[in-house]
Amino acid sequence: MRKLVAALACRNKGSRLYGKPLQNLDIENGISILDNIVACLKQIPVIDSIVLGIADGIENDVFVEYAQANDISYIRGDEEDVLERLIRCGDLEGATDIFRSTSESPFLYFDLIDEAWTQHVESNNDATFLDDIIDGCGFEILSLDALKISHNEGEDRHRSELCTLYIRENKNQFKLGYIDPPEKLARKDMRLTVDYPEDLVVCRAVYEHFKSFEPNIPLLDVVDFLDRNPQLLSLTSPFCEEGYKTMYL
Repeated sequence: MRKLVAALACRNKGSRLYGKPLQNLDIENGISILDNIVACLKQIPVIDSIVLGIADGIENDVFVEYAQANDISYIRGDEEDVLERLIRCGDLEGATDIFRSTSESPFLYFDLIDEAWTQHVESNNDATFLDDIIDGCGFEILSLDALKISHNEGEDRHRSELCTLYIRENKNQFKLGYIDPPEKLARKDMRLTVDYPEDLVVCRAVYEHFKSFEPNIPLLDVVDFLDRNPQLLSLTSPFCEEGYKTMYL
């Protein structure tokens, strides 16, 4: 029996913006990026549980408090070896597979998770990717065995936050699947992940406009909203090219 566990790597350090997962999307109501991600994942039946992979260091103790307050399992591990933290998240819950999204991307395209999981299981994939989509809205489903091979056979760069780099560089070793989003979401002039203060401004504006739908913000409608508000797109356009270079790693 396959078991899918969502593993969210969490840390507060960031050279561009500190404490990204805990930045508020809704300042008035105190709803953070991580709050919206967790609420979304809890609504997805194929995801059995959520585990926070929290980096060591006193500055990250706040994530332990968050996990305890929200009844979420967690592990602590090496800050740089993100891959090991994901593996340990899976081991903690007896997972066969890991659902991976980043803890600073509040608006997943949740509509395709069930389809991706079905394909992943029926095709016995090692990895199933939702790639060609707005930066921050995709996800990966990865067998725990494939992640362990990546950690054992890869180099330090493969054990970093680029958790699927070894799999993507060694495609002949793994069975891979790909899920295609609606063409409307293949927009490389947009990004909905929070790495810079400007990203946070945009994501807050999106959340404010669509918060009646929270946590499942309708991404197809978000595209129309951003197209109607070019001043928001202009805030993050300087970061799009660089972001897409590493998005599929």
